[in-house]
Amino acid sequence: MPTTTLPELVDELLSGTRPLPILSAGVPVLRRPALPYEGQLAADQLDRLLTAMREAMHSAPGVGLAAPQIGVPLRLAVIEDPAEVTAEVREARGRVPQPYRVLVNPRYEPVGDGRAAFFEGCLSIPGWQAVVGRPDRIRLRGQDETGRELDEEFTGWPARIVQHEADHLDGVLYLDLAETRSLSSAEAVSDYWSQPTPATAAHSLGFPLPGATDATGAASAADAADDSGGTGTTTP
Repeated sequence: MPTTTLPELVDELLSGTRPLPILSAGVPVLRRPALPYEGQLAADQLDRLLTAMREAMHSAPGVGLAAPQIGVPLRLAVIEDPAEVTAEVREARGRVPQPYRVLVNPRYEPVGDGRAAFFEGCLSIPGWQAVVGRPDRIRLRGQDETGRELDEEFTGWPARIVQHEADHLDGVLYLDLAETRSLSSAEAVSDYWSQPTPATAAHSLGFPLPGATDATGAASAADAADDSGGTGTTTP
């Protein structure tokens, strides 16, 4: 039985519907570790794929998109966040503008012991969000689209976006890491939990936050993020 090569898969994808459709949870490619990118695509084909991924991310809209989310099992992701939020949200969440970046074979590790909790969503799990505790500072290593080596630190909201997208490349969805009692529809988040931090949600829904010192979680580092880029979340 003939198999489709990666260049053939990408050509077929790029010749189809635009913006590229984003796969929903339950599709096997989202649960399998992606292949390291080792030049499987010609330079012009890679460029066209990345352009199409950025277009799909903007259209969704989102602040990140990993190649498996469009059915391509390669360790590639794009991120970009204009961070159009209030000053209060920016301060609470460390949400600052993140210019367009391409991440090739990204991997990350925590820097220090600090953690922060945010509502996250995902373009592959539309309509739902949940609180995820993550390291608030990470070291990212990998390459960019030209092959240049990356070795840099990210903090705050950009660190969360990078982690979310890199997790996709390992077959991990944010719900695997979430506080399940925090699971909320996007409508509920908008109606009840749009505060700069999820401390109120933690108290009302009954889930813990990193570093909380009382029942309300008031002393915790808490926020909301998903790859969708909404004011309450980041949706990668």
